[in-house]
Amino acid sequence: MSLSRRHFLQGLSLAPLALSVNWASAAFAEDMQTVPLVIHGGQGPTRFDVEVADDDPERNRGLMERTVLAADGGMLFLYDRPVFNGFWMYRTLLPLDIAFIDEQGHILEIQHMQPCLGQASSCPATQPREAYLAALEVNAGTFDKLGIRVGDCVTWPGSTGTCEGPAGQSS
Repeated sequence: MSLSRRHFLQGLSLAPLALSVNWASAAFAEDMQTVPLVIHGGQGPTRFDVEVADDDPERNRGLMERTVLAADGGMLFLYDRPVFNGFWMYRTLLPLDIAFIDEQGHILEIQHMQPCLGQASSCPATQPREAYLAALEVNAGTFDKLGIRVGDCVTWPGSTGTCEGPAGQSS
């Protein structure tokens, strides 16, 4: 068997593995609930269609291994009570922005996150400065491009925030 034919056959033997990883990632995305989300601020209302991660397996998986995220897409991480959990980019292929959202629906903080394709132990965690009830991940640069800022209000179906009072403070 020639060397090039051997490489071709070896490549074919790995194709099902590569397809299964992409298929599994796509299948996971299809199973997640998608809801409309609106950010209200000086820029006017900005609409997104976001996937909801509201249990541990969904939050742990996040946007790992995704190769594309729609310009108006994202992932909304929901918690039952305020948390200080950090986010990491292990096996996340896309650079992302993250907004931490308080109980009233205000954006407390926005941070930028870069992919981490190395060993899990080498991936830094993105830590918020204060407790949050939800976090929104979108494509990197989206918040800046759309004029979305700290203090803007975020709403989605089922959100309990009233967007009243100053950002970071309960009414």
